[in-house]
Amino acid sequence: MKLIKRNNMAGIPSIFDDFFKDDFFRFPAVEREWGGTVPSVNIRETEESFELEVAAPGLKKEDFQLNLDHDVLTISSEKKDAQEVKEGNWKKREFSYATFKRRFHLPETVDIDQIGARYEDGILHISLPKREEAKVKPVRMIEVA
Repeated sequence: MKLIKRNNMAGIPSIFDDFFKDDFFRFPAVEREWGGTVPSVNIRETEESFELEVAAPGLKKEDFQLNLDHDVLTISSEKKDAQEVKEGNWKKREFSYATFKRRFHLPETVDIDQIGARYEDGILHISLPKREEAKVKPVRMIEVA
């Protein structure tokens, strides 16, 4: 008896293939060489849009930059912080620096003029509405003449 690995969806492209064109996604979610982390991203497709949720607690909405260059959405953040504490003869100074950048190749079905974002409870929500012609149409009956 032979065991053969089969891909039931061979030849059928996934709707998320366009999102994951960048080689970046083949690596773990942690960027060790820079000392920081890359936030996790959830992607959900609805009939009306694609929804991205970027887990980035501790940031403010002003810390984010979203750029759209043709069909590439870039989400980045840079946060610098310096604290200085003086107690008697002691002086303590701490610096922190956090940055990340994620890029997503958007499918042609996204209406780039209607993209919206909001930051709430540590999660950046990005809505990527679909164009009208890309939305799933309801099943309809066709009469035979």
